[in-house]
Amino acid sequence: MGTSETLDDFYQRKFDWMPDSVRQNIGHFNVFRLDPFVGPQARPVPYKRRDFFKITLAVGAARVHFADRVVEVQRQALVFSNPGIPYKWENTEHLRTGFFCIFNPHFFDRFGNLLQYELFQPGGNPIFELSDPQRQYIENVFERMLSEMDSDYQHKYDVLRLLTAELLHFAMKLQPSRKAYRQQTNASQRIATLFAELLERQFPIDENHPCVGLRTASGFAGQLNIHVNHLNRALRETTCKTTSQLIAERLLQEAKILLRHSTLNVSEIAYALGFSEVTHFNNFFKKHTHCSPTQFRNI
Repeated sequence: MGTSETLDDFYQRKFDWMPDSVRQNIGHFNVFRLDPFVGPQARPVPYKRRDFFKITLAVGAARVHFADRVVEVQRQALVFSNPGIPYKWENTEHLRTGFFCIFNPHFFDRFGNLLQYELFQPGGNPIFELSDPQRQYIENVFERMLSEMDSDYQHKYDVLRLLTAELLHFAMKLQPSRKAYRQQTNASQRIATLFAELLERQFPIDENHPCVGLRTASGFAGQLNIHVNHLNRALRETTCKTTSQLIAERLLQEAKILLRHSTLNVSEIAYALGFSEVTHFNNFFKKHTHCSPTQFRNI
């Protein structure tokens, strides 16, 4: 898949210019109308990760490849992407209009960790089909963003953070919390958060992370300095899944991404994911998908 697209890459590809805040590597935010980037004139964008966050209101039909999923947007949708998940849009000639904003993690420095929100977590829902009244509400938020960007108000970026947060909370209210007890701050939740961060730190598989280092419950427990039984209890309490299940799910997700969107052969993918033998990887993949890696790649 190559390296992640940076904000520098994005501005060079779209506009052939660079805002000063990107050059200075400080908090950056910008907002655009989608219209110039859709329709017959739209250029294809490769499937890859970006090192920035993006929130898109897309009006019209399209297809979004998101991690190991493909989602059909039927009429209109609000879509969230983040540095941890690769994605690309297809069939954008059917999109009619919309908006999008981009920002880097520094933009929310001292305002919390965006990756703690469920819609930015592995397995979270990043795409929300909207009704017409919901679309109108979101359009109004984006119009306010555009107006604020053009203003001379000295605290306009504080306002833009609030408007961005409004989009995040609007989306999260559209779906119930996956676990009501996640709202509790306790030892199990803290362990689960640390485990998730340690697991995600091993991905994506690329030149910076050529292979997975941790694959077992005992390995993660050792890194977290706790007994493996303690780790298992904490994860069962917060996710209703075992440590091994969570590791397997993430390995399977990355396997699907690599099979679909990389040029690595099956043996290379098996090695990158920590399997000592390609047959072990084949058996693992068949167990969870009921097809071989080669069959999955050729679908």
